[in-house]
Amino acid sequence: MNDHKIRILSEEDIRRALPMKEAVAAMKEVFQAVSAGRVTMPTRTHIDIPAHNGTALFMPSYADGFGKIGLKVVNIFPANPKKGLPSIQGIVCLLDGPTGRPLAVLNGTFLTALRTGAASGAATDLLARPDAETVAILGAGVQGRTQLAAMGAVRPVKKVWIYDIVKETAVRFAREMEPVLAVEIVVAESSREALQYADIVCTATVSSTPVFADADTGPGMHINAIGSYQPDVQEIPEQTVLLSLLIVDHRESVLQETGDLLIPMKKGHMLDTHIRAELGEILAGKVVGRTSDQEVTLFKSVGIAVQDLAAATRVFERAEIEGLGAMVPL
Repeated sequence: MNDHKIRILSEEDIRRALPMKEAVAAMKEVFQAVSAGRVTMPTRTHIDIPAHNGTALFMPSYADGFGKIGLKVVNIFPANPKKGLPSIQGIVCLLDGPTGRPLAVLNGTFLTALRTGAASGAATDLLARPDAETVAILGAGVQGRTQLAAMGAVRPVKKVWIYDIVKETAVRFAREMEPVLAVEIVVAESSREALQYADIVCTATVSSTPVFADADTGPGMHINAIGSYQPDVQEIPEQTVLLSLLIVDHRESVLQETGDLLIPMKKGHMLDTHIRAELGEILAGKVVGRTSDQEVTLFKSVGIAVQDLAAATRVFERAEIEGLGAMVPL
């Protein structure tokens, strides 16, 4: 008789098991492993669902350092908010590395938002000016919330500007996040207004065209760009990409997936050598990041499977200790 059980971990379980500061630390660890070639991570598989304007992504990974196998299935349906559903939904399956034994299934919707915010937190900690204290968030969805939480984990944030094309969404964001972070959050009327005084900018939208103008960027600004994950989707202005110190999460992935880089490259305006480094190379001390207070730094992230593996492993280990989640016969 098979009495094997797996652990089912909800959003609340994940929140309890992996606070943002610990998630940022986990992302720093995993990006170093990626850049050092210590992970196995096939390029993720896309299935487009044009009838419903959706995309299904399948993201496997393995790392000896974590001793686990991970598989995330994440679906992106931009029209979902109109139906009262998140635009990004999914699950993460965690399996034992030495035996392949299924261990846990985690809420992939929240885990994705958490690890994506934490990745931007890691980049901001390395690349933003030490005195950066004002943040602009473009996109007031779930991803925008974890982006802001991560900024607060690595910098002493004093004021936040939030902009969303649906103003009511931005107003709700400000109302809900202000007491959580204990900072002033101002609803901006435009992306230009949001960027006007920002030291740090996070773009977390589903827009297929740039969400701000290059002229709106200021000296010394740091930008985290997470929205563009398809070759024809361009969230960041081309000129901003060309003029910035460009750091990425994973070279191979960004050069296959994001229009933020592929569109300028197809025009012949940029070579792949414009990428200064992967974040893991800076973390390992192999490449220098920001070199002056006037430099504009850009972290372009498409999200990679081993981020989910790292976050899920930490959550699972804490859940085992604290008895979090529900044990279900398999």
